[in-house]
Amino acid sequence: MTAEDRRLDESAKRLQNWQRWGPYLSERQWGTVREDYSDGGDATWSYFPHDHARSRAYRWGEDGLLGICDREGRLCFSVALWNGRDPILKERLFGVTGPEGNHGEDVKECYYYLDSTPTHSYMRGLYKYPHAIYPYDELVDVSRSRERTEPEFELIDTGVFDQSRYFDVEVEYAKAGPDDILIRLNITNRGPQPAVLHVLPQLFFRNTWTWQCTDEGCTTRPTMKLVGDVVKTFHESLNEFWFACDCMGTPETWAWLFTDNETNASRHPDLPSESDYYKDAFHHYVVKGEVKTVNPDQRGTKCAAYGLDLVLPGVTKTIKMRLSGTHEPIIKEDCGGDIAKFSAAALGERFDSIFETRKREADAFYKTRIPDSVAECRRPVIRQAYAGLLWTKQFYHYVVRTWLDGDPNGPPANEARKQGRNSEWRHLFNRDVISMPDKWEYPWYAAWDLAFHMVPMAHLDYGFARDQMILFLREWYMHPNGQIPAYEWHLDDVNPPVHAWGVWQVYKASGPPHHRDKLFLARAFQKLLLNFTWWVNRKDPRGKNIFSGGFLGLDNIGVFDRSKPLPRGHLEQADGTAWMAFYCGTMLRMAIELADENEAYGDMASKFFEHYIAIAEAMNSMDGSGLWDETEGFYYDHLYVDGQSIPIRVRSLVGLLPLTTGVILEEHIIDKLPGFKRRMKWFLNSRPDLTQHMTYMEGEDPEETKVSRRLLAIPSEDRFRRLLSVMLDETEFLSPYGIRSMSAAHGAEPFVFDFGGQHHEVQYVPGESESGMFGGNSNWRGPIWFPMNYLIIQSLKRYHAFYGESFRVECPTGSGQSMTLMEVARELERRCISLFERDENDARPAHGEETRYRDDPAWKDLILFYEYFHADNGKGLGASHQTGWTALVASMIRSQADVPKHVGSERVR
Repeated sequence: MTAEDRRLDESAKRLQNWQRWGPYLSERQWGTVREDYSDGGDATWSYFPHDHARSRAYRWGEDGLLGICDREGRLCFSVALWNGRDPILKERLFGVTGPEGNHGEDVKECYYYLDSTPTHSYMRGLYKYPHAIYPYDELVDVSRSRERTEPEFELIDTGVFDQSRYFDVEVEYAKAGPDDILIRLNITNRGPQPAVLHVLPQLFFRNTWTWQCTDEGCTTRPTMKLVGDVVKTFHESLNEFWFACDCMGTPETWAWLFTDNETNASRHPDLPSESDYYKDAFHHYVVKGEVKTVNPDQRGTKCAAYGLDLVLPGVTKTIKMRLSGTHEPIIKEDCGGDIAKFSAAALGERFDSIFETRKREADAFYKTRIPDSVAECRRPVIRQAYAGLLWTKQFYHYVVRTWLDGDPNGPPANEARKQGRNSEWRHLFNRDVISMPDKWEYPWYAAWDLAFHMVPMAHLDYGFARDQMILFLREWYMHPNGQIPAYEWHLDDVNPPVHAWGVWQVYKASGPPHHRDKLFLARAFQKLLLNFTWWVNRKDPRGKNIFSGGFLGLDNIGVFDRSKPLPRGHLEQADGTAWMAFYCGTMLRMAIELADENEAYGDMASKFFEHYIAIAEAMNSMDGSGLWDETEGFYYDHLYVDGQSIPIRVRSLVGLLPLTTGVILEEHIIDKLPGFKRRMKWFLNSRPDLTQHMTYMEGEDPEETKVSRRLLAIPSEDRFRRLLSVMLDETEFLSPYGIRSMSAAHGAEPFVFDFGGQHHEVQYVPGESESGMFGGNSNWRGPIWFPMNYLIIQSLKRYHAFYGESFRVECPTGSGQSMTLMEVARELERRCISLFERDENDARPAHGEETRYRDDPAWKDLILFYEYFHADNGKGLGASHQTGWTALVASMIRSQADVPKHVGSERVR
């Protein structure tokens, strides 16, 4: 067992709280729904803009630059910088808002997650800070002026990094103990000339006192004060911590600054504030030279160790800090509780050795998680993917009842607000560390994203992955009607029902067969029954097992805005229906697994078996041919209006989703469930027509000539082959980088549809969205998306487990090259992984045409994991740090390194 595995074990057993501190500080709290106290609660971007963030206390969270906080967001640390030119102190990341960007909100900074362990015993991140004035206005003005058909205007495009005139600010964290955090800033001038940098490592309490609230987590005012040259902090639930810091520059240019994390009443006179020293005091002190804005008594709720220095070209300056709880050995034993001794010992000779030890332990941990057979060129990809996944954990606080009704000492809430956004979720109480899609662009959870995040997470920290999946099923999250909350913008939006699949994936990672966490599976299964029932009752308009569901996470993929009602009729969705079969299949596998020790689950297995078949039958044959188009060999959405079902012939992922619904039932497991087996046989004997349109097949053990496994799938074998032929066609779905979200054939042949007096057109767009639908900040009309590629790849492996080596298809279609389904799956993995690998020109496709990532030693090893990717050239698009579901590339790399020649069903069930 590695040192990091021991820490995980101690944390799981609650022997040591190794995960109390981590990168849980958000990178954007401004511009969130939580901070929107407008009358209707629907002015998110304008009510709390970036310009207010430096001077206005947040109600529900905090943000900072590559910072950390405790798991309840009470005490926070982050770095602030000033280059002597910027109009404001650089305390947080900047980006354009939804209305400002030509493709919605977008961060305009260069920062990177380089390393982290699951307990955050070691972490490393990097921020690139220009010498020149940061172009806030230019970024907004140019972004606003650009059309949707134009590329986004990025910070690199402004020229501020030309001639390498910037600082690399590397932040490292190492834990000597659960509450003993060492911090090291390594600041390098990459430019050709000396440059001055002002540095302010900041420690601050989240404001939990001004609002006079009574919710859990609301507290009396905590304290910070300078004792000698150490800051002593006290919080009623966190207790006492000491903070030490060495200086930047000379002692003459170095000072401790103190203020309060309170709203500046002169800038925001209508908001509550309880101090004469404000949140923006350091900005006024450093940038404007207003020395009276800081507290001369050197006490408050926010402090900074302020220094400046002239950094020569190529030179690295290091600043050391330490934040320690008074119960930790460094204080209690080494210093005998003497704060003067702590000042000398905190940053002493053992400081650097602790960092080196934690770095070695991180390497040792990843040696157990990254197979030796992973190619050397892929190791930086998988390591940074894991780093990003771990860095995007965030403390998330949102109590809907309090948010709707307002605080005793906060902005008043009118009746319109109480009946507005999220008003049907008054039970929701979020106060947890949660895996975020992207801590700047999406600093709020997204339920279906989370299920994908936990697939790679389970390989690193099973306990965290398990607890995340359970959390969203708890009664203070899940709606009483069974719906899982989507995200704060609209908690009642309908996301694809992938939570059960996520539970199953995490369960399989809990151990080898027969040694897995069945208690977790059973807990999740009970609550998932409520969610499944909600789907069946709410999203089957005709009661015939053909489902709607709305946009289902695929934003602009359809002809209509699927989140809004149609003027007449309703959509019968191929993806909604396939998702429900997918859900059924997962619940069937779970029930069979649990029935091994509890026969009561056998009845549930029968229920899901029959429900699966009912959905498959409806999708394939209702009203004649269901949602299948025999002429085109594809599944389509149908518009049901005035008693007619009209196919919407858009070739997209919607029609490929039925490929993911395959379920393998192992006969040796079914034999242990006689009640389920009898019911299944009776059902099958009464339905001899079953295989006409869907797949029900029995596979034989060649050595024993008896049934060894059964396959259920929505498409029949013939339809399955036809779908594969389309999917693997490079003129349609098969891109050099994976499966497109829409057929490239719609580039030359857009789909046109007139309905309700409106003209609709859908065209293949391989890059950024050219539509304003859903804010225009994502595009499902062409690009490569990792979650859907992952599901397709996993499905092909399941099919291979049933069919074996004899089932072969042409890949690519028309190439004359024959492959097994396993070979196709591995080829798709290879194409997805290639987005992050160096090509023949030494460039990573995900970085587009930016040559710094190819040629500059200070950039070329940095990797960004984007939200989605240009289907034709591989350029990363959308959120630039979506190492949530794009971290699935790590699972793909592991698979490529570890797939045996003959994959058994246990690996892919």
